[in-house]
Amino acid sequence: MRALVYHGPGKKAWEDVADPAIQKPTDVIVKIETTTICGTDLHILKGDVPAVEQGRILGHEGVGTITEIGSAVTGLAVGDRVIISCISACGHCDYCKQGVFSHCLGEEGTSGIGWILGHLIDGTQAEFVRVPYAETSVYRIPDSVSAQEGTLLSDILPTGHEIGVQYGAVKPGDVVAVIGTGPVGLAAITTAQLYGPARLIAIDIDRNRVEQAKLFGATDSIVSTDADWKDQVLALTDGLGVDVAIEAVGIPETFAMVLDIVRPAGHVANAGVHGKGVDLPLDKLWISNITITTGLVNTNTTGTLLKLVAQRKLPVDQFVSHSFDLHDIERAYDTFSRAAETKALKVMLNA
Repeated sequence: MRALVYHGPGKKAWEDVADPAIQKPTDVIVKIETTTICGTDLHILKGDVPAVEQGRILGHEGVGTITEIGSAVTGLAVGDRVIISCISACGHCDYCKQGVFSHCLGEEGTSGIGWILGHLIDGTQAEFVRVPYAETSVYRIPDSVSAQEGTLLSDILPTGHEIGVQYGAVKPGDVVAVIGTGPVGLAAITTAQLYGPARLIAIDIDRNRVEQAKLFGATDSIVSTDADWKDQVLALTDGLGVDVAIEAVGIPETFAMVLDIVRPAGHVANAGVHGKGVDLPLDKLWISNITITTGLVNTNTTGTLLKLVAQRKLPVDQFVSHSFDLHDIERAYDTFSRAAETKALKVMLNA
């Protein structure tokens, strides 16, 4: 088959590789129908995720059809169309029993890390993929949900919802600011509306993106290069700051920004992937009663979000800005990596 292979920082190639095979009784093989590129893949290519070895097939999102099942798989069948979760969960360890699938203790990849596809084992940016722990790591996709919609449920929708909105403890009447209106930030804006916030403020360096965020439910948009950006945020509150500040970029500057605008007793939810450390000014924060959360998505809400998408309760079609043939993946990467120029949100790759 052909796949997108990582060859070290800044190096990747669409090339011939061996077909995946069943390795464990709980595996399935999935023929990819649709996959996509994540901001995390760009972090990998920048060298921000050193655990990814040269030769690894990238990608952790996708929809496809099961072509082969392991001997222990009883709840799935060849021919099933499924969403591949970005988190692989054994379903039996202590963390999985708590619903903390992101830290599954299973032996695939590294025990304690649930994100393994395209990270510690070969991923979904390929014609076929081996999915471990299949019965607890894929979701049958109903006919009312398209392959592209299903792919959005692999990662960005549950990540924005769980790590941004739920960890941020968004509640009715809150003023919520999201810094970074890429796919995960927009997913947080979209799913936050399920909790009844009074305002959803989109903040980004890209004027086009913050204006686009209004299509996803943002009530206000602020360009962070404006000298008075913070004053603009405070003017949308009672002057004390926002109730919830969600960081969806992953750089020190934006983490400092969320600390700058959150009110006393507010919540800061970090959803960005950070490649280096940030300053944490505890000399100022210790007295502020602020809750700061971090996390890798558990995908424990994927099933719920799938129902909402199937019932058209979550408008997700607008996340897809570009579509490419799977074999044109290198051009898709170029488009996605230049999002400010190309206005790319989610770039879909169709087999």
